[in-house]
Amino acid sequence: MTSAQYDLILAQADIPEHSVHFMQAMSGGLPFLVGSFLFLHAENWLLAVGYPITGVSDEHATREFDQALRDAQKMTRAEQCWAISPSLPERLGPHRRSQDQFFILTTDSPLPSRPTRLAQRAARILQVEESTRFTAAHRRLWAECTSRGPMPDHILELYARTESVITTCPGLSLLNAWDQNGHLAACLLLDSAPRSFLSYILGAHSRTHPTPYASDLLFLEMIHLARTRNKTYLHLGLGVNSGIRRFKEKWSAVPTLTYEMAQWRETGSLRRDVGDLMQALVSPSSRPMSKQEYWASLPPQRTFKMLWKIEKNGRTSWIGGTAHFFCYSFEHSLRRLFDQVDTVVFEGPLDKESLDQVAEIGRRPEPEAPRLITAMTEQEIRALDHSVCGPRGPWARLFGLADPNPLDVVEFLTNARHWMAFFSLWTHFLRRLDWNQSVDLEAWHLAHEMGKNVLALESIPEQIETLESIPLERIVRFFRACGHWKRYTRQNMKAYLKGDLDQMMGTSAEFPSRTDMVIGRRDAVFLERMLPMVEAGRCAVFVGSAHIFNLRDMLTDAGFRVEKVP
Repeated sequence: MTSAQYDLILAQADIPEHSVHFMQAMSGGLPFLVGSFLFLHAENWLLAVGYPITGVSDEHATREFDQALRDAQKMTRAEQCWAISPSLPERLGPHRRSQDQFFILTTDSPLPSRPTRLAQRAARILQVEESTRFTAAHRRLWAECTSRGPMPDHILELYARTESVITTCPGLSLLNAWDQNGHLAACLLLDSAPRSFLSYILGAHSRTHPTPYASDLLFLEMIHLARTRNKTYLHLGLGVNSGIRRFKEKWSAVPTLTYEMAQWRETGSLRRDVGDLMQALVSPSSRPMSKQEYWASLPPQRTFKMLWKIEKNGRTSWIGGTAHFFCYSFEHSLRRLFDQVDTVVFEGPLDKESLDQVAEIGRRPEPEAPRLITAMTEQEIRALDHSVCGPRGPWARLFGLADPNPLDVVEFLTNARHWMAFFSLWTHFLRRLDWNQSVDLEAWHLAHEMGKNVLALESIPEQIETLESIPLERIVRFFRACGHWKRYTRQNMKAYLKGDLDQMMGTSAEFPSRTDMVIGRRDAVFLERMLPMVEAGRCAVFVGSAHIFNLRDMLTDAGFRVEKVP
């Protein structure tokens, strides 16, 4: 696109998605126009914005958008497609995923009295500034906000991407409210690039350092900014839910343009999905700090709920279900638990030497050992490679979509033990989703750090014997279902965070290691070896969550009172 086209779009923009610099920076996609409609494209995805740059949104515009979309699909050969429009073309009706309305606030609207009074009260103790500096305080506030509960992936990505785009994207700024101790009480991310309006993109308020009505103060300041910049109105985005709508409506914002979103896949391709809702807005692009580095700088915390208290003869111990790979840290909960115990027990040793020993054995299969490569077709291997390593090729490299350190999938399928290939490929897939945590390893290192007596229920040879028992056929079935892995991980994550063991077992029954040899037979061994320690009390035992399913009843039969920790 030419600079004149960028200027035209910003001059005629009437929704936040027309802020072309912002959309390009956040998505990593290449913007282009077909007629009066904006599109963004990279690799095999296409995002279509069905609000015309010039003209009005009516039936005629919907027909024009439908034709422009067909032309864009032919040009890009995109497979994963998203479209937003005031009224979707009829053919996209079956693919509609959401309907909503955009809320706007005209700058000449009278200020509502009560919210204004509350904002002025906050102004007595808060200092407001506008800047493009993303500081450590912003990083802490963003991490606090995103760790409060489930949040759509594309919204999480917008938070994670803020630091990288704030200084490079024209029109973006941070509106900050600082308290008297230098803490960031609240912050808004704004976009003033469109000529007619100012957009509210994201916001966060602190519960760690709360100041009443800090968000109202920033809302009032945002209105003043729009007026001083001669904006006709403020664009406050979609209604989303009743709480957000009420907040916008109390400031006299009104719904205007309708909004419909469709998501679909073009047929006839062997490739797999590139992601979830509006992935075009969340695909990785170049930035000063990678997403992995960003979250690593402030690990998001969750409460550890997969925990049971076990009591017998007045002595108390605990048993917890672990996740070998996960996306959150439970350090705070584990520290509180370890303050009450003297001994911490794990399935097996997790020191570096032991883990290296397991990896070395996995990389050196016996000559006669079965190989996964012989059980899979070329098409299945290509699909698996795409799921594990993501998109490849020049477009992927150009727009930062390519995995900088892709795993050699064929090498593992050919020259590693079947269980080693499974865990290696599965772990690499999870790391691409930023599942960089391990409950087992976190608890292991924390127990050592806190000076606890750390023991293992099994030896390395026993664990290798268990891994060898995993049927190759189960791994092959799991690999063939790689297109469902993202849905599987989301279901597992939600169940684990709730501490819902029954639901978690329901979502993971086909996981390759959920076999009687790996789970059922070892449960009896685990119980026998842990009994002396848990009967003595002040002991915490950590085993894979699937083992808890049987061990709860087995501990009850052994005379323990087993109670889920609230």
